[in-house]
Amino acid sequence: MAADFLDDYIDAVSKALALPVDDAWRPAVRANLEVSLKLARLVDEFALSNEAEPASVFAA
Repeated sequence: MAADFLDDYIDAVSKALALPVDDAWRPAVRANLEVSLKLARLVDEFALSNEAEPASVFAA
């Protein structure tokens, strides 16, 4: 994943949320974002059969 894309994304999200990101935090923010994106990719690429059903929801 291109670092420029992640830097641009961090800038855009921090601006949209009005959440300042200190320059000292950027490497940690980028590292956490990279891990989150890798995990999301694993979930997205997991193939489910057409017969797969969502789990039931039980409420008390």
